[in-house]
Amino acid sequence: MPKGFVARNIAPIKGALRIAFGLVWLIDAYFKLQNGFLRSFSSLIASGAAGQPQWLSGWFSFWISVTSSNPAFWAYAIAIIELALAISLIFGIMRKVGYIGGFFYSLLIWSVPEGFGGPYGPSSTDIGTGIIYAIVFLLLIAVNAMGGPSRYSLDYKIEKRVRWWRKLAEFGKG
Repeated sequence: MPKGFVARNIAPIKGALRIAFGLVWLIDAYFKLQNGFLRSFSSLIASGAAGQPQWLSGWFSFWISVTSSNPAFWAYAIAIIELALAISLIFGIMRKVGYIGGFFYSLLIWSVPEGFGGPYGPSSTDIGTGIIYAIVFLLLIAVNAMGGPSRYSLDYKIEKRVRWWRKLAEFGKG
């Protein structure tokens, strides 16, 4: 039975999708390194709290108090995290660590500055990008677990020489 285009080219396709997602994170990191992000960081964190239900006020108050003491540190830390995710995705290095870290970081973005995508009401238009990023990371985990090692990654090259590297790179037994 002849295979379709996707089945014949699954390895380069999954590599290309990972790299494309990495380029999105690279652009995000670039924006975080701009002066405007540093200047507006505290207001971005506070904006997530705007219009939220009272029972979430403790969550937002916590993050506002944590980040307000040294906003420059937090702004640069965010830029470094996003740059690390971009490098992991683009070059395919430490993918397991990157995918799991990216999932939780995306949830944090969704829950603090994006305010869980809310408040929800008649003028709501979407649920925020953070949750979508988290789902993409889950999909990358699933693809990696089901599809085995990615030949189009630095991890693949490193694993040939350093056996324990697999623990940082792969899901499942693959």
